[in-house]
Amino acid sequence: MTANAPRTYKYYDFILGAFVCVLLCSNLIGPAKIAQVHLPLIGELTFGAGVLFFPISYIFGDILTEVYGYARARRVIWSGLGALVFASIMATVVVKLPPAAGWHDQPAYETIFGQTPRIVLASITAFFCGEFVNSYTLAKMKLWTGGQALWTRIVGSTICGEGVDSLVFYPLAFLGVWETKLVLTVMGSNYLMKVVWEILATPLTYRVVAALKRAENEDFYDRGTNFTPFQLGA
Repeated sequence: MTANAPRTYKYYDFILGAFVCVLLCSNLIGPAKIAQVHLPLIGELTFGAGVLFFPISYIFGDILTEVYGYARARRVIWSGLGALVFASIMATVVVKLPPAAGWHDQPAYETIFGQTPRIVLASITAFFCGEFVNSYTLAKMKLWTGGQALWTRIVGSTICGEGVDSLVFYPLAFLGVWETKLVLTVMGSNYLMKVVWEILATPLTYRVVAALKRAENEDFYDRGTNFTPFQLGA
């Protein structure tokens, strides 16, 4: 089977929709809050609340690339990017609209949805870079391992993809705004939590991947794939 072979899949569109939903929610709801919890043996852990849910998008990215291949995962990533751009434009327009007389929640609304252009740019850039690194790494590792040891490429692609995401987003968004120590602390703790989160979710990823491969009769290997991120076709 080649990347150009026309195929109709039962669940691809559902996974695309779930990916975009998780991505939007984790980017719109999560970044507004910095949380801090006390963990035994570790101490105080400071992290962006969105980190609890954002890694789910990487799990979807792993599943898409493993089952359907890099080219089809690329289409989903571009769909997510388009959704992020639209959500950012919509939030900007709605925040800028003058509030009605008697509506006193404008300051709170601006706090939640009035992200600065710098944060929006950082978020979109980090998503684009991180997701493509994640998908590329998994696709290449699948070829290197001959499709064996799925856990190695799940963890390996997460380490690379989430690492790039964190290294791009936090300095670009907050360096010079937050104290440098806080930027490094949140970046490091969030990265660690994302990687651990996906490692813990590996058994579930295994089950979903196996079920999809059976249901779709597909187990794609990216031999001869054009790995440029800048196209939508195979």
